[in-house]
Amino acid sequence: LAKLMASKYKKDPMLKRDGFEDILEERRNSSDLKYALRCYAPVLYKGVTPCKANMLKNIVLQSDQLHYVINQVSQESGEAPDIIQEEASVILEEMAHRLQISTVRFFAFALSKAFKTLFQHVCVNEEGIQRLQQAIQEHPVVLLPSHRSYMDFLLMSYILYTYDLALPVIAAGMDFMGMKFVGEMLRMSGAFFIRRSFGGDKLYWAVFSEYVKTMLRNGFAPIEFFLEGTRSRTCKSLTPKLGLLNIVIEPFFKGEVFDVNLVPVSISYERILEESLYARELLGVPKPKESTSGLLKARRILSEDYGSIHVYFGQPVSVRSLAQGKVNRSKYNLFPRHIPRKPMEETQSFVNDTAYRIVRLQEDNMVLKPWVLMASLLLQNLEGLELSVLTEQTLWLRGLALSYAAFLDWPDHAPTAKVVSSSLALHRGLACVSGGRVSLVVGEPLGPVTPEEAVFNRAVSVLSCASYRNQVLHVFLRPAMLAVAMHTAASSKKNEVYNCFSFLWDVFSNDFILCPGDTDFEEACYLLVKTGAVQMPQQDIEMTDRGQPILSFFNGLLEPFLQGYQVVCRYLCEEASEGLTEKQYIPAVRSFAVKLILAGAFTSLSEMFCVGSGFNQQDNNFSLQPSGTVYIYLDIPKLMVCRCSAVCQQHFNLLSTDPSHNRNHSFMSTSS
Repeated sequence: LAKLMASKYKKDPMLKRDGFEDILEERRNSSDLKYALRCYAPVLYKGVTPCKANMLKNIVLQSDQLHYVINQVSQESGEAPDIIQEEASVILEEMAHRLQISTVRFFAFALSKAFKTLFQHVCVNEEGIQRLQQAIQEHPVVLLPSHRSYMDFLLMSYILYTYDLALPVIAAGMDFMGMKFVGEMLRMSGAFFIRRSFGGDKLYWAVFSEYVKTMLRNGFAPIEFFLEGTRSRTCKSLTPKLGLLNIVIEPFFKGEVFDVNLVPVSISYERILEESLYARELLGVPKPKESTSGLLKARRILSEDYGSIHVYFGQPVSVRSLAQGKVNRSKYNLFPRHIPRKPMEETQSFVNDTAYRIVRLQEDNMVLKPWVLMASLLLQNLEGLELSVLTEQTLWLRGLALSYAAFLDWPDHAPTAKVVSSSLALHRGLACVSGGRVSLVVGEPLGPVTPEEAVFNRAVSVLSCASYRNQVLHVFLRPAMLAVAMHTAASSKKNEVYNCFSFLWDVFSNDFILCPGDTDFEEACYLLVKTGAVQMPQQDIEMTDRGQPILSFFNGLLEPFLQGYQVVCRYLCEEASEGLTEKQYIPAVRSFAVKLILAGAFTSLSEMFCVGSGFNQQDNNFSLQPSGTVYIYLDIPKLMVCRCSAVCQQHFNLLSTDPSHNRNHSFMSTSS
């Protein structure tokens, strides 16, 4: 295990990753019109001829699987098969893409203009592009990008067009189809539209799954979708959704294709276009409806500087290699291929493990800018930091991040002071320097505000900054969990620290990408020993003199997430009534947190992050039982981890860091 860890966290982590090429450099020095109208002749899977949209729809409508479901639905509903067939045709017409090269060329021209205005650089790892080009020719390819912005799917198609690769067909939500003109243009550039949820609509599911599998089996184009299912408003990875991944892997299990290549793609934004929008959504402001008028109003962002984008195409992951020894495919020969069947338990487990593996690969290749380190420090010092202190601590945190194999984009040979000042200039809407002191920017109200509105304005600033801090969480998460576990344990005995770590693992299994069966505890121990923060004589784990600032920083990193759970548990114990629905409890908990802040129970606003985000974007972690007993479900369908009224308060109060470790941290008192 030590050898494996040493190979993963070798001395120079940058050596194992590809270099980048700025694709905007050529665009700034040549004609955008010429670029858009250039010869475009991508190589396809095994030299297949591109399939026209109408032909693709005919193949789907004539498939044995769809006919089987149509007959099933006909028998269940009593309607004639012809009527159900017509319904299927309408669904497919609403769903299907109509890729046209003329529309692609228009987007190529328009996006070139927009990207050159918005971004300083759009950097792509060309070695990853070469691997993708090879993969597309050998087996069906599924592109799985991270999802932090609306810009993601446009950017992906733009890059593939730039490198003369086959354009993907992209799964998009129905929301976009309602945008006048824009929705149809997206359809003609490769988007196919699906409902956010299918409910029990057997026919819709059959049409959708057969449409996707037909494109995959025939290799007409790479398929692209977002494993997380939606944009991450918090900018940390969301737990993956498995529906589409099940569909694209099934043809391999049934022997319809030899292999499927899954390609993780990491898209990193130096500055997120939607940063303030996300903060407001997390605080309960309704998400703006996608519309053409809204898109036109958003053109004011063209006057802003959003820094750089890094897009990293990871190594293609062979489903065949992953499934070796894990899934018995011969079981699929026992039934006709066209009869839909619920995935077997071992198949479902394999798909789940694969999804988590892909998201972890996305995280590993996320490019981090200096600002994410600065944001992490500022959020632990909300009263502000001297510029010189921030510069010194940023350099210290850089060294720590690199020792943990962070993919850090740090300007070569640039003084740290210059790096910090340029980052502050780019993010001047979030932080400012006044009198030599750096602090977060809070929007000035136009008139008198209530105390609640003042808290809201402050929280917008904190949440916007937290969205950048969250980008580095995957690097520090495991050692940070161990740091909290060490503080919580009653002794330095390794087994007792491990028990606390395991409790935290369960708590955070819906907040972070923690893969079942991973060696997270051993990895955390290795990293803290590697950086000299702890020593492990025999069966003990002890903090070293050098480790105090490291463990203190890590405790502060997880503080807002623990506080979020504390606030929710306290609300459920003190104020929640029976029959509380999810829609009711999220705003109710948010209001409860504001009340606690105004009452002086918290001196920081960082806990608003968890209340506003962790429970908005994950499965419902809390359940009120008819008996009135409150349970916490931390990994559904795993049963309960603890009962809120007793054990939960005990655990979460114990998990609070001792305020004496860092005077800037503030936690609930044990009496809470």
